[in-house]
Amino acid sequence: MMWLAVALGGAIGAIGRYSVSLWMPAQPGQLPWSTLSVNIIGSALMGLCYVLLIDKGIVSLQWRPFLMVGILGALTTFSTFALDAILLWQQGHSSQAIIYAVLSVSACIMAALISMSIAQKIF
Repeated sequence: MMWLAVALGGAIGAIGRYSVSLWMPAQPGQLPWSTLSVNIIGSALMGLCYVLLIDKGIVSLQWRPFLMVGILGALTTFSTFALDAILLWQQGHSSQAIIYAVLSVSACIMAALISMSIAQKIF
């Protein structure tokens, strides 16, 4: 049954990721805003899910495969982030590649930290 939960969550996350890429298409030489956005949002939601499921136990742990592995695993994309950074660099946009890499990592960590802190205070 858990496989089905992960698969269903993954389908939802993948559709969400694809929808954002259509809404915010990548432009050559510019920051890949769609990937950056889903990774920041996904990191914030991961922090929230961690507090609700694991830290506080407010939501049943049975939801973890569906939410954290399925939806958020498919929504966020480290591999696309890595490829986007490499392509920016290879296309001669080294400063954009560096900004993107630093911004992605720092913003995602901060989003998870902030959402965890807020959720711990609320719940």
